[in-house]
Amino acid sequence: MKLCVLGAGAIGGYIAARLTLSGAQVCAIARGAHLHAIKRHGVVLRSEGQELTARVAASDSPDDFGIQDVVICALKAHQSFQSAELFAPLLGEHTAVVTAMNGVPWWYFYKSGLPYDGRHLDSVDPGGRQWSLIGPERAIGCVVEPACEVVAPGVIEHHGFSRFILGEPAGSQSDRLTKLIRVLTHAGLEISYRDNIRWNIWLKLLGNVCLNPLSLLTCATVDRLVAQGSSLRSVCELMMCEAWEVAKALRIEIPEDMLKRRLDAVSAISGHKMSMLQDLEHGRELEIDAIVTAVQELGRLAGKETPTIDWVSALAQERGYQAGLYRSLTPCTTS
Repeated sequence: MKLCVLGAGAIGGYIAARLTLSGAQVCAIARGAHLHAIKRHGVVLRSEGQELTARVAASDSPDDFGIQDVVICALKAHQSFQSAELFAPLLGEHTAVVTAMNGVPWWYFYKSGLPYDGRHLDSVDPGGRQWSLIGPERAIGCVVEPACEVVAPGVIEHHGFSRFILGEPAGSQSDRLTKLIRVLTHAGLEISYRDNIRWNIWLKLLGNVCLNPLSLLTCATVDRLVAQGSSLRSVCELMMCEAWEVAKALRIEIPEDMLKRRLDAVSAISGHKMSMLQDLEHGRELEIDAIVTAVQELGRLAGKETPTIDWVSALAQERGYQAGLYRSLTPCTTS
């Protein structure tokens, strides 16, 4: 099986390194200083007290590698939209594309079983650019759980967790997914299959929709955001409840008591910074649309109001604009 990791940053580099070390036939698309370091020294992976070096074949041009069996897209959602044409040299008739990204994926309404089937989400895929250039029939959903960080060009620290949750948009366990799970598992990754991957996407999103933009606005670590009795926790609870109502309207049934349990679980993580705050501190473009704006869009579609999310989203977007780290894919996407 030929695999290409498109976007060899923290998560993509971690995946590419693990695959390479397991003997898989893998290449990676990267850029800038990170690419130069990988070409010179490979990917240095620090994980579980070990430092390993993986000599990953890497380039900034997909033309160098040609058609793949599987493309693992580890770009952020807005980067995937902006780079949709880069997929073309990697795509053959049967190439699968794993969307290893946070937030609501661009293929969400492909074979969803909802009245909105075939609809493009303006917040993540305005004009259906990815839908047409990549193709929803190629998509395999993925929820990413590992905590990784690029600490220097070509150097990735894996802080914990190794599980990736995979699922076909239509819910079936296909031959291509079975083969991919076998390869990823052989590489030492913990892989779980779900027949309703949208449920797991929403479960992670319920935390991200509040914790990420609030961390951006307050610069607070996650334990401070969810401290018992704090005003910030109250805002988190309001935002989670609004998102939960949207999910329920889209036939995603997540037990209500899981909301409190998720906040309680992250309260024990002392000093951890959410990804949006990390991006702000490192001057990286902010991933607001797929995590927050998409929930607003889905809420309007399903007839559910999201007043708290709307206010926080407006503030987060303005913070991003002021820092020069955010540009909406579609102007005026918020109500």
